[in-house]
Amino acid sequence: MRKTWWLASAFAFVGVAALSRQAAADSMDPALARFVADENCRASGTNGGNYYNPASKFQKCGTYDAYFAKLIAQYGFAVAPTAMHSARTTGYGGFELAIEADYTKIDSDADYWKKGTQGPQDPSSHRFSVVGDPDSIMQTYLLKLRKGFPFGLELTGNVGFLANTNIVTGGADIRMSLLEGFRTGLPGIFPEIAVGGSVRTITGTEEFQLTVGGFDAQVSKPIPIAGTVVLTPYIGYQWIRIFGDSGLIDLTPNTDAVQYCGYKGGNSPATPDPTKTYHDGQPVCSGGSSADFNNTVVFDPVRLTRHRLDFGLQLRFQYVKFGAHFLMDLVSPEDANKGKDYETATRDENDGDAKFNEFGDDPTNPDDTAVKKQWTLAFDLGAVF
Repeated sequence: MRKTWWLASAFAFVGVAALSRQAAADSMDPALARFVADENCRASGTNGGNYYNPASKFQKCGTYDAYFAKLIAQYGFAVAPTAMHSARTTGYGGFELAIEADYTKIDSDADYWKKGTQGPQDPSSHRFSVVGDPDSIMQTYLLKLRKGFPFGLELTGNVGFLANTNIVTGGADIRMSLLEGFRTGLPGIFPEIAVGGSVRTITGTEEFQLTVGGFDAQVSKPIPIAGTVVLTPYIGYQWIRIFGDSGLIDLTPNTDAVQYCGYKGGNSPATPDPTKTYHDGQPVCSGGSSADFNNTVVFDPVRLTRHRLDFGLQLRFQYVKFGAHFLMDLVSPEDANKGKDYETATRDENDGDAKFNEFGDDPTNPDDTAVKKQWTLAFDLGAVF
């Protein structure tokens, strides 16, 4: 009976997650081609879309790296490991199978979210919005398996997806419980303590690569109730490091650079460029221009640190465990990442070498805002054996 109840609950939970994903499919997928420093490099077509602007000649579409950095900062917070566990492991030989739902607050009103996500799809033309209407909460659903080993060691593997995107996430955790299992005598007075490390990465999008590593420390104290129920409150600290790298992004995606050029091949002995006396591998055109090749770009890589406080409560009744967990920034991303390594160019090219913190406000762009503190509310339901 209990097994039937558990399976029904699990399928209901996953069903709700799947329906949530299908409600506005792909609207939260990234759209980095909109992050340009100067819109004069491209022109809009009669039916929409971004095309190469011949008036720009060989002037490149400059990347607005500040928007990319901010988007990665918030995607990274949502993808990062939640450290959703007490300091007690499943024990030697024990394991847990659970489903987890994470709800992360994002700056959905910020310009970098509106431009940086696909937005709703038009049902007739099947085109995505020029400016998206992002969700205020990013949802992540995971299936996770925890396995205990001797000496307080525990390993966890998980896989999941971000709702309303094609992004799949997966990763692993390792932790060591330094003090656990004491119930009597002087050691029974002290709380349980554990430390651990974790990593998450994603697939499902060619726009960027994202990996998040973390270290955490947890303190908890189980409270037995009536012999069959155990209530375990816990609190901890987590340090995470976010690594974000863009893919190759075409800033004029509606212009085919090869066709516009009349591409014959690279400048080589087989297909030489008659205007050059050397072979440099650059495109050789027939009747067109190679200028649009300049508009395939890579954004500056993003590396940032977040400091997070977490606390939660676990309720276990025999084999069934339910948990609630809250996670929040201790300081803003801008305050956590200071120095020249975190500076980027302003949007106004007339400012020359003017710089500002990539997670703060761009003084030359009134639409740009600093990345705010974030929080995540998470729940899990599992069976412990």
